[in-house]
Order: sequence, then structure tokens, then C-alpha cells
Amino acid sequence: MATFFFQSHRRPPLLRQAIKIRRRRAQDVQDCLPQTVQEADPPSHHLSPEERILLYEEALYTVLHRLGQPEPNHVTETSELLRYLQEAFHVEPQEHQQMLQQTRELEKPMFFLKATVKQAKGILGKDVSGFSDPYCLLGIEQGVGVAGGSPGARRRQKAVVRDTIPEEQTHRTQVISQSLNPVWDETFILEFKDIAHASFRLDMWDLDTVESVTQKLGELTDLHGLRRILKEVRKDKGQDDFLGSLVLRLQDLRCREDQWYPLEPCTETYPDRGQCHLQFQFIHKRRATRASRSQPSYTVHLHLLQQLVSHEVTQHQASSTSWDGSLSPQAATVLFLHATQKDLSDFHQSLAQWLAYSRLYQSLEFPSSCLLHPITSIEYQWIQGRLKEEQLEELAASFSSLLAYGLSLIRRFRSVFPLSVTDSPARLQSLLRVLVQMCKMKAFRELCPNTAPLPHLVTEALRSGTVEWFHMKQQHHQPMVQGLLEAAKALLGLVQDVTGDLHQCRRTWNKIFHNVLKIDLFSTAFQELQWLVAKRVQDHTVAVGGLVSPEMGESLFQLYISLKEFCQLGPSPSASGGVLALDGFHRWFRPAIPSWLQKSYSVALARVQRAVQMDQLVPLGELTKHSTSAVDLSTCFAQISHTARQLDWPDPEEAFMITVKFVEDTCRLALVYCSLVKARARELSASQKDQGQAANMLCVVVNDMEQLRLVIGKLPTQLAWEALEERVGAVLERGQLQHTLHNQLQSALAGLAHEIRSGVRTLTEQLEVGIATHIQRLLGVKGSVLPEDAILPLMKFLEVELCYMNTNLVQENFSSLLTLLWTHTLTVLAEAAASQQSSPLASSRLKIALQNLEVCFHAEGCGLPPEALHTATFQALQKDLELQAAPSRQLIQKYFCSRLEQQAETTSEELGAVTVKASYLASEQKLRVELLSASSLLPLDSNGSSDPFVQLTLEPRHAFPELGPRETQKHKKDLHPLFDETFEFLVPAEPCQEHGACLLLTVLDHDRLGADDLEGEAFLPLRSVPGLPGNEEPHEVPQTRLPLTYPPLNGDPVLQLLESRKGDREAQAFVRMRRQRAKQAAQHTPRPGR
Repeated sequence: MATFFFQSHRRPPLLRQAIKIRRRRAQDVQDCLPQTVQEADPPSHHLSPEERILLYEEALYTVLHRLGQPEPNHVTETSELLRYLQEAFHVEPQEHQQMLQQTRELEKPMFFLKATVKQAKGILGKDVSGFSDPYCLLGIEQGVGVAGGSPGARRRQKAVVRDTIPEEQTHRTQVISQSLNPVWDETFILEFKDIAHASFRLDMWDLDTVESVTQKLGELTDLHGLRRILKEVRKDKGQDDFLGSLVLRLQDLRCREDQWYPLEPCTETYPDRGQCHLQFQFIHKRRATRASRSQPSYTVHLHLLQQLVSHEVTQHQASSTSWDGSLSPQAATVLFLHATQKDLSDFHQSLAQWLAYSRLYQSLEFPSSCLLHPITSIEYQWIQGRLKEEQLEELAASFSSLLAYGLSLIRRFRSVFPLSVTDSPARLQSLLRVLVQMCKMKAFRELCPNTAPLPHLVTEALRSGTVEWFHMKQQHHQPMVQGLLEAAKALLGLVQDVTGDLHQCRRTWNKIFHNVLKIDLFSTAFQELQWLVAKRVQDHTVAVGGLVSPEMGESLFQLYISLKEFCQLGPSPSASGGVLALDGFHRWFRPAIPSWLQKSYSVALARVQRAVQMDQLVPLGELTKHSTSAVDLSTCFAQISHTARQLDWPDPEEAFMITVKFVEDTCRLALVYCSLVKARARELSASQKDQGQAANMLCVVVNDMEQLRLVIGKLPTQLAWEALEERVGAVLERGQLQHTLHNQLQSALAGLAHEIRSGVRTLTEQLEVGIATHIQRLLGVKGSVLPEDAILPLMKFLEVELCYMNTNLVQENFSSLLTLLWTHTLTVLAEAAASQQSSPLASSRLKIALQNLEVCFHAEGCGLPPEALHTATFQALQKDLELQAAPSRQLIQKYFCSRLEQQAETTSEELGAVTVKASYLASEQKLRVELLSASSLLPLDSNGSSDPFVQLTLEPRHAFPELGPRETQKHKKDLHPLFDETFEFLVPAEPCQEHGACLLLTVLDHDRLGADDLEGEAFLPLRSVPGLPGNEEPHEVPQTRLPLTYPPLNGDPVLQLLESRKGDREAQAFVRMRRQRAKQAAQHTPRPGR
């Protein structure tokens, strides 16, 4: 039978009033749950044995009396569901069979179909206006639906419901006036006995009221309306029009259905009758279980949900997997059947899910994200009046309990969500989001109005949790043995743990709390921890006092470094808005500074001594030419610099003094290392008979010192002198840092440079002897040997030795060795050249040797650069050898080249001048010289005048062997003679174009009684004479005025070199001639002012 829910507003004829269900709203709940958030024990999800038996009976009853076709993802077999329930309730097989038999013997429930007629669309318009006034008749037909045929398959007939269902079991919807898409949204409870032989039937009708023809004509709109009027005339008055029908077998329906169904016509006239939207649900009434009879349906479903979810979570934990909130098909099927059969609303199901999950979350481990779905569902459907007083209290208690539990987890988040577990950050973030969503719910705000804002609660939980975590860590680091040293180690471990925790807060946790709640976890934790840490560190340093042992100093240094790292994490005092407890903490460690500095030096010194003692003074490799001790020393210095950077003392003046001490210790270690490594080399060399091995060790020692010099040079950068100078600028005098630190450094570098030069000098001396020996041998080689062959022994010696040195020395030391060796080689060559001035052959060999040595020492850019090779000594030696190696005639030619240069540079005519015109007749191969005059000659006779004449010769004589000297007429007592004489020399053009080829004009004073006196000489370069190839032939030969000159008073080096060649007659004759002219010139020095 049908259950009455609401009454219709009108009573249509021939039908009794239909029973309907309408949604009702309850009155607002007057009393609210107290909102103080207190931490309490989480509610237990475990049932007592009696409750478990009742709930198990309820679950079995639900499965045994399931109705309808299964859902797509649900379990079909009843046996499978029963096995699952046995596992979920942990029931023994015998007990299970007994309970199953007892449940089967219970009375069956009453079966009902909860049918909701939602709406229709596209129905026929039966009225004259083109619309209809539709309503539905519906009910359950009993005793039909046999296998093999469907009621919808039988012959169509009118008034299906009226003909097949008794009037008292027929239900009717409201009439929707003038609509082709009516909306009813009316629910009916229809009882049935046997689902296999029952069908749901629905007829849709158009209500037809009694109206006059005149009224209908007034509603006429088109021809179709007229046709409808004529039809109305033929039918009985008050007879409704059939719109369509629907027949469904109950056994074909699912437990819940929500579909559009096509309406079937009774004839083929209008086959498309539209569609009707229906919702179905099979429900139970009068269930025979004890739980259903004694407890509300909502409470029973809540307990069943808790039991099954607890089993699901436990199963996943047993298989070492995390439950993701998805129920197994068996659990989903049982819960769906129970909620449907008990006719629980979606809201009550969401409420039960929230209560069950929130309770289980506090005792079982599963993702908090599973709570988001019930939160969203409750928020979407929340109407406070839908719940009873006890349900509101239960919901409020669940909010308070979960909030308190969540805050307790947040307070202990460091241990509850350890970073060692990969998904811990995601789990914490999910919990925070659940709490945020819960606190935003309308239900939470209405039921817990006095709860403080969530960010405030979380901040306080984090603050108290940080303090609790610190005390727990302090207890963990408590030493077993009491003592200052053990306390220092324990405090160091505590500070390091605190610093590590702050790093994790900044790197991981802070982002989560800030993104979800805009809470700065890092600042909160830092503010709490810095006060706790400061108190304990200060107490410890006071207990230590001023007497610091080396062991205590080491512990205090590590503690200082850890505190420095801790403070660097936090904000500056200005940014923090106040004074931090750890501001100026370095002052607590002042008594330990001497101990730290002494420990740093002692450790480094011991390491240096050990490194040198273990060093065999062999290169580490082809590219690394220093030994192991240099590497260890570099590491020692790097460690000292690292210690200084770690210390980074805040007080500028004290930081300057500490840096001075570090630099002093470093420089002292460098000099100690030099002494130790040299002593080690002597020790190892004493046991070596091979001198080559001793040289190898010396090379390694020099390289080690060079490596040390490079390391020492980096001290200003490693110790940040520039930054220190900026810091101490206000407390130190200007230049004090430069004077102190840089002088220390330069003194150490100078000492190292001296040691390096000493070592390189020793290596150079070993090579200098060999070079001098080979140069002396070069001079003694037979004259028949070519110079290129004569220098081969010297070059092979240098190639072997320099390759050896290049292999065993670093580039800086090798360059120093090359510089010293080059200087010595030039000295040896210069001495040899001075001793071989008279031997062109020996000088030629020395010249070629110098050229090859230059190439060897340059080594294609890998040796000395050109500016280091071309010293003044080299250039002078090169010039001397160039002259000494030249033949006598070439020297004579060089002499005249120098006289031509002197002539070109002379502008003064204090000795007088001669005027000539010279030209070359190429067709006749004649040199034509017109000697025009002389002027301003010196009076060389006692009468105050002279008897001048001019002697003309083509020089050098060996270039013009067939042309003798020519002379002009002698003029009596004339200082300005006008000669006007022409001379022609038959000479080819080629010798006239050679360097040094010239016309020598010697002006003499004729003396009858003795030798003629020299008035002066003038040199005319033949290469410039017009008419020679390359020179243009002018229309008129120009005059050339040549000042007279004297030979050089200090002697010419070419003449000196020629004079040394005693066996060369030509050279000796030329020297005698030039010496005679020089002697004549010396007798007539011009008076000043003439």
C-alpha cells in the first residue's frame, strides 16, 4: 500500500486523492554545540560484541533482500558479498553460518518502489490552443511480468492503468495547465509483493473540462485547432484525452534508476508521444532486524560504514599500501544497498560518511584527502533544519574533535610527517586543506561559532609544538656523563639539529603553510628557537669561563660556527622589528679566540712537517711538476683561509687583529716549509749517486716553492682584505691595514722569491760550465769545418739540457732559468768575440752561434720573449760580431758608408766647402765631374793663407782598381779658389751603385818643403749621381755643395778592426792612409768662433 506524504489541492472526478511526498524543512535548531577547541582522545571506531552482532545481522539482511538489477560496478553474486562481510566483521565460519541461517529465518521486509515523476517533454497538444493540461496516473500491476514476454510488448490498449490496477492502488499527479513540457517532481511510494511478477505502469492524460463551443472558438488559432473542435464535438463531455503510456517490469530495474523513457501510443496515428523523466528506488519498510527496530536508519548506516571502511584500511595496511579512499566493489555494493533500502537521503549519506571518516582518520592511517568529498557534499546540501538535535550535536562534536586532532598533528608535524617519507609534505598539505575547507563550511560556522580563526589556532599549535620539539631534542642530547666538555658536545648537537630543522622549515614546510594559510612557519619557529638556544649557549659559555683548553676550544669553535649559521638564517634586527636574543653572541666566545688561533697554527704546522717527511720529491705527473708536500701545503693554507672565513668576526677592530695573526701564521708556515723541503732534498740527495737525480730533486724543490708563492699570493682574496678594509675604515688609521697586512705578505713573497732565485741560480750554474766549454771548443774547430757544423755540439747540449729543465720545472722557474742562462751565455760570447777580433772565421762562427742561440732560447714563443732576448749586451755583441765576421773589403765599404752618413749629417762649413757638379753618361759609361770651386778654407800657411788644390779619387779603391787619383791645379794664396775643372772617369754603372761607393774630394794645402797639409775631406755618394740607372737625367746638372769634414778624432771601430788584421796587406794599407789623414787633421784643429 502507498504511504501518504502530501495531499493534492484539487480532487479530479472518478479518482480518489493521490498520495504524494513533498520535501519538508525542519525548524531551526535552537541549541548550538559549545565551540571551545580542546584536545581530546579521538572517538573509538570499535564496536562492542553486542553491537557487532546486531550490525552483522543488519548487513546480512541487506544482502539477502537486495532488489533490482546490480549497478555496473557492483558485485552481482550474493555469495561473494557474504564472504566479504564475514571477513570485514572477522566472523568465524561456524558463527557466520549460524548468523546467516538466523537472518534467513527473519521476516521479510515490505517492498516498495519509490517512484518520482520529474517531468515530460515533447508531448502532444490536445487542446484547441495547441497545448495540453497533462497529468499522470500510475501504479503497480501485480501478477504479471512472466518470463518470455514484456508488458510493453503486448498489444497497445487505452486506459492501461484504469483497466489493470485497482482504483485504491492508483495514484495521480497534479495537472499542469497548458504545457507541452510539464514539470511535476512528485514522489510516490508504491508497494509490491513479488518483484518478479510486478510491473510499473504510467498513463499520461490531457485533462478536458466542460466548455461551450463559443469559448473554444475563441481559443482557435489555426486549422489544427478547428479539427480538434470537431473531434471534441463527437466525444463525450468531460472525457480526457490519452497522451501516452509507459510499462516497466520491476525486475528489469536497477536498485536506483534515473532515466528518460519514451511514451507509447495506443494507435499508430501519432507514434512520437514524447518522453517522461522518472526516478526509481527500491526501499524496505518494517525490516525485521534488531538494529533497524531499535536504532535510527542513519545511525545504523554510520556504524556499518565505519566497520567496512576500517576493514578496507586495515587490508591495505596489511599489504603495505596506502588506502586512497576508494572502496572495494564489495563494500561499495553493501553500503549502496543499505542506504537505498533504508531510503537514506544523499545528505544523510554524506553526513554519515563525514562522521565515519573523521573518526577513523583519528585512529587509522589513511589520506586526509578522503575527507574533502563529504565536506563538499555537506556544504552543498547543508540545511540546518534537516538534522535532529542529537545529529547536530554529533556533527559539532566531530568538527571539534577533528580540529583538535588536526592541531595536535600540526603541533607534532616534525615527527608525524617526517621528510624521510616521500609523501609527508603532500599529506600535511592535504590535512591543512581539509581543516581550511571544514572551517569554511556553513555548518561549521553555525555549529561552532566561537571557534578562533584557523590561522591563529595553527600558529599557536606551531609555536607550542616548536618549544616541545626543542625540549625533546634537548633531552635526546643530554650527555650520559656530566662535564663541561660533554655538555659542550651535547649543546653543539642540539644547535645543529635546530639549524637543520630551520633549513627544512624554510625549504619545505614554510611553502606549505604559507600557500594554504598564509602563515610564516619559518619566522614563528625561528623566533621561538632563538630565545631557547641563546639561553643555553650563554649559560654554557659563562660556565666555561676564561680558561679554555684545546679540546674545549675546538668544541666552542664548532658551536660558534653553528650559531653563526643559525643566525644567518634569521632576519636582521631591523627586519625582525626588535632585538634578537642572539644579537652580539660572538662576545660570549672572546676568551676562546687565542685557543682557536693557536690550534689552527699547530694543526697546520704538524701537517706540513708530516707532508715534507713523507715527500719523495718527485713530480706528481707530467702536467703537475710539484710534489705531494706542495699539494698538502696548499690544502693547509686553504684550511686556514676557510677557518678565517668561518670565523668572520663581527667586531671590525678585533677582526683586523685576527686577520693579522692568520697572515703572520701563514707566512711563517711558508718559510718553515722552505727550510724543511730543502733539508729533505739534502737528505735524499745524500743517498743518491746519480747527479741527475739530485738535479731532479732540486727542480722539484724549486717548483714546490713556486707553487707556495702562488698560494701565498692569493691570501688577499681568500681572506677578503677589501671587505675587511671597508669594515675597519672607521676604527683604524688610514693606511694601517695596507702597512701591516701587505708588508707582511710582501716580506714573505720576497723571502720565497729569494729562495726560488737561489735554487734556479744553482741549476743555472750547472749549465753555465757546459755552455762555456762548448763555446771554447767552437773556437778551436779546424778552419775547414763549416760554421753551421762547428756549432752543432753546443746546440745539441742546450737542446738536451733545456728540454730536461722544461720538463722538470714549472713555466715561471723555467723562464727564470732561461733569463739567467741567456745573460751568462751573452757574457761568454762577448768575451770570446773580444779575443777573436782578428779572426773573421772565428767571429763568423760566433755570429752564427749567436743567431742559433737566439732561436733556441725563444723556442717559437715558448721560451723567452723578444724583449728579454734583445738586451743591450745582445745588440752590442750582434753588431761587433757582424763587423768582426765581415771581410776586409766589406769593412772598408762599411767605413765609407759611415763617412757618407757623417757627410749627410754635417751642415757646418767651419772647415770650408767645395762645389761640384757630377753626372753619369750612361751611353759612354763615363762619370763626369766638374769641380767648380772651394770656399772658406782654413789658412794653413804662416802668411795667413793657403795654396789649395783638390785630389779626386773613387772609393773604395778595390771597387775601382783601374782608376787612379786626379788632381786640380794649385792656387796660390787663395782661401776661395775657383777651380772650374772637369774630370771624366771611365767606369761601369754597377760599381757606382754599390753601398759606400763615393767620390772622395780631398782638399790639400800645397807645401814645397814638406808634406801637404789637409784642409778637409768631402764625400759625394755615387748612387745619387744623375744619369745612373734609377736616377732621372736632368736637363741641367745641379751643383752640389759639400761641407768639408775631418776623420773622427776618437778612431773608427772599423779601422781598429782592420788594423788588427796584421796579415791583410790591403787592410793595413787602407788603415795607414786613413791614419795619416787623421794625423793631418789632428794638427789643424779649427779655432772656436770661426
